[in-house]
Amino acid sequence: MKIVVDAMGGDNAPDLIVKGCILARDEYNVGVILSGKEQEIKKILESNTTNYKNIDILNADEIITNEDKPVLALRRKKNSSLVKALNAVKNNDADAIVSAGSTGALLSGGLLVIGRIEGIERPALAPLIPSMKGGFSMLIDSGANVDCKSNFLYDFAIMADIYMKKVMNISSPRIALANIGAEKGKGNKLTIETYELLEKSVLPINFCGNIEAREILRGEADIIVCDGFVGNMILKTLEGTVKEIMSGLKEELTSSFVSKVGGALIKPSLRNFKNKFDYSEHGGAPLLGVKAPVIKAHGSSDEIAIKNAIRQAKVFCDSRVNNLIEESIMRR
Repeated sequence: MKIVVDAMGGDNAPDLIVKGCILARDEYNVGVILSGKEQEIKKILESNTTNYKNIDILNADEIITNEDKPVLALRRKKNSSLVKALNAVKNNDADAIVSAGSTGALLSGGLLVIGRIEGIERPALAPLIPSMKGGFSMLIDSGANVDCKSNFLYDFAIMADIYMKKVMNISSPRIALANIGAEKGKGNKLTIETYELLEKSVLPINFCGNIEAREILRGEADIIVCDGFVGNMILKTLEGTVKEIMSGLKEELTSSFVSKVGGALIKPSLRNFKNKFDYSEHGGAPLLGVKAPVIKAHGSSDEIAIKNAIRQAKVFCDSRVNNLIEESIMRR
């Protein structure tokens, strides 16, 4: 198995990206293709390993940045690390792709270069968010599709159900629909129609009704289904809230001598709390609905996060998730 990694994508590229690939190669016994500026990649490899087995370099002189318009960049920057990586998957030179670079470009490339699974109208980005009870819940969609139809959301639920069963080893994932109230009949036309589709699904899914945003971190559902606009608002609100809480606590706990003493006593507990929200533990967000595994790693991913994103891509491939999605779509 070979995983192609966009070595120039992300805040810590290419240094920590390359280091993460070395760790993944050693720990998971996978072949890694590093797409990016060859000379820069070689220097980092030479500084960190003497074993080049299962590591290949795909030279690419251009970089797609977050400032580039995604579709335009894909067309104009043919020699970019991301476009070359996407084409490696399209041409079956790699089994999956991992990138910490531009989210928009990766999503567009997954759709336009790799292509949709037949029967899936819209691929969806599906990050894992932490539960205060331990473990993770999948939020689908979190920004790939701002405007959705009810059948899109139904497909999102089916794809997420398969992924959580096969990759996260949850035997019967609880599926909930993000809404403004728990009662059936709440929400707008989209959520009411989606509720009906999920409730009457011919496929064996564990639909448990609506969920309000305040319940998400409690782990009341394993999968939260919504359109990309709502999902992105939920995701960014959670990220911002956690960041501000930790920043506020740090400020208060260093404001006086007494608070510093108290802060020192509870520091291990605060570290454990912060670690519950550590994106590096699960690697990245899969783009479900395209023909090959696509993993969007966090923009600030370090080597551990990249290593785990590659592991995630490997399990995605080994679990035959896409084959099962194809079979389920034919039966729906």
